[in-house]
Amino acid sequence: MIWVETAIVVVKTVILLLGSGITYIAFKAYRRTGTPSLRVLGIGFGVVTFGALLAGIAHQLLSISFQMGILINSVLVAIGLAIVLYSLYLERE
Repeated sequence: MIWVETAIVVVKTVILLLGSGITYIAFKAYRRTGTPSLRVLGIGFGVVTFGALLAGIAHQLLSISFQMGILINSVLVAIGLAIVLYSLYLERE
């Protein structure tokens, strides 16, 4: 099962890189345009990315159970997606 742990680390690293890129681009666009919805979008993707990072760290380094790591990740992804949804709502105003 060591290959599964390696695969998880690789996938979490990819999520961290992609999520960080999206967050950076959203904040860069916010600074350029001043559009509040872009700032909130960046925060949402940042929370989603942080969830993946925190869950991976908790499981690999802090010996938190795999199930608890999934719960941490799921809660932060849900919060992040709610923030992304709110950012899309802001655009309508």
